[in-house]
Amino acid sequence: MRREATGSCFVNRRDFWARRISRQEGQAASSSRPRGRKSLLTSIRPALFIFLIVVALTTGSALAQEASPGEQLYLQYCAQCHGENGDGKGVAAPYLKPRPRDFTQGKYKIRSTPTGTLPTDDDLRRVIRMGMPYTGMPGWPQFSDQQLQQIVDHIKAFYPGFEGQDPTPIDLPSPPSYSEESAEKGRQVYEDLGCARCHGEQGRGDGFSAPTLTDDWGYHLRPADLTQPWTFRGGASRQDIYRTFMTGLNGTPMPSYADEGALPVENRWPLVDYIYSLSGGQSNPNYSNLVIARATDQELSLENGMEVMAGIEPSRFPLLGQIIQPGRNFYPAVVSLTVRAVYNLDQILILLQWNDMRAEVTGQNSPLLDAPLFDPVAEDALERIGQPVGQSASPQSTSDDPFGQESDPFAQEDDPFAQDPAADALAGAAQGEIAPERSEFSDAVAIQFPKVLPEGVRRPYFLLGDSENAVELWFVDLADPSPQIFDGRGSDAVVAGEGEPFQVSTNYQNGQWSVLFLRSRSSRRSVSFLEDEFVPAAFSVWDGFNRERGNKRSITGWYHFYLEPMEKPPLLGPIVRNSVGVFLALVLVV
Repeated sequence: MRREATGSCFVNRRDFWARRISRQEGQAASSSRPRGRKSLLTSIRPALFIFLIVVALTTGSALAQEASPGEQLYLQYCAQCHGENGDGKGVAAPYLKPRPRDFTQGKYKIRSTPTGTLPTDDDLRRVIRMGMPYTGMPGWPQFSDQQLQQIVDHIKAFYPGFEGQDPTPIDLPSPPSYSEESAEKGRQVYEDLGCARCHGEQGRGDGFSAPTLTDDWGYHLRPADLTQPWTFRGGASRQDIYRTFMTGLNGTPMPSYADEGALPVENRWPLVDYIYSLSGGQSNPNYSNLVIARATDQELSLENGMEVMAGIEPSRFPLLGQIIQPGRNFYPAVVSLTVRAVYNLDQILILLQWNDMRAEVTGQNSPLLDAPLFDPVAEDALERIGQPVGQSASPQSTSDDPFGQESDPFAQEDDPFAQDPAADALAGAAQGEIAPERSEFSDAVAIQFPKVLPEGVRRPYFLLGDSENAVELWFVDLADPSPQIFDGRGSDAVVAGEGEPFQVSTNYQNGQWSVLFLRSRSSRRSVSFLEDEFVPAAFSVWDGFNRERGNKRSITGWYHFYLEPMEKPPLLGPIVRNSVGVFLALVLVV
């Protein structure tokens, strides 16, 4: 009945999403019915069709009038993800991570109320109005206050526990002044509470428990990267962080620390200050559109590369899922990366860094690998069969299991990963860790440049070039970090290239990948890097844990490297000359 109550509006919107997201290549086979004399059914089909349309429109119009305003708004704007019945099973749900909220369970993460309790109306209004950063939940600022409350009332109707309840917010004190001393004290509190088990020693979401965390619905859940507060679902202010500690996140492994026995009052704001310090106090990413390559007279090498880069300000760029070409990546794991660059007379050195929950250095990756069409059923099963997406199926799986294998392809006598599972479990327990499992796909990264530096504003298509404008890909498979070069004239026309060779060095530490690229500045076979010029570049990252490979990856659009001139022209001389010229011109005019 709810579906009919929407009339044609919701049906059209639902069909649009279904076609847009789930569209498969190819056309359905044409009917094999012979073309003979028209049957009675064929003769009356047009009239029957018109009759059914009239009945549907009349019924839908009548039911739409009976639906409450909140239900109409919900069906129009919310049901595609959260489902018509509020169970989080909308047509778009399989393509989103984290999954849409199941309103029928009464478990809400972002609240101002104690752990395990329901949110207030203000909490629900805030989430709808502001959205949840870096998820599929957008903000809806266009709703009036009345419409907002109507939607809230309808959402609450999905869970009977709201009846007769008046949730009370916890007391949120005003934050004291931030200080380095408080943050240093908070670092010790962070360690004592065991926060690193999930969030990692440096807060990058790489704790040893991170690959195994799930929510109450059985889906894998990545812990927050505390160094990127702009991705926090509930807000990035110090008071927002305090509220999260005190309320916990219902339905997730994140507990509440409201109990003074777990977190004494005097340690609460120091812990907040330490979390705040992990990002350098930045509440937004300050995304850039340019990498300024600094000139140096030092010798450049992979050995001294990190030392040379130490004083260079990074440029941060957003990464988005590739959802244009087949092999679409609807929920990318890596959301940003930073870039630094220096150069001397002969060479250019580029450093890419990004945070990753776990280093996937087994398996393989390549832009040439086939990334199958997105299958919602398969992806859902991979997330819920008791192991995170990035782990291979158990070798004990039977042939009836579509995700299993009859034998372990990695099982070799000299394979350090091919050990007794019980022994691994005991070793992991003894060290307080969970032994990592071998992944099918490795982590990888690439820088994309035009094959030939464009003279005008036109650049190759940012998705691996086009038929008229080729690109060159500097690719590194982090399981086998040997440099590889690919030429692209489109996503389906990528081949091994023969550009100017480059060197590479890789390192993973405390949840962060660092990859150095070193190449000569000039080349006859590919792009050259000249002083005082802009060189277009784009970036791709593959997260093996998220089963990213081929076209399934995180990408950026085109940005630029700018090589700052080695010798900066003096400013005083031109200023004096121009000033004198202007003065003499004024005298002549007078």
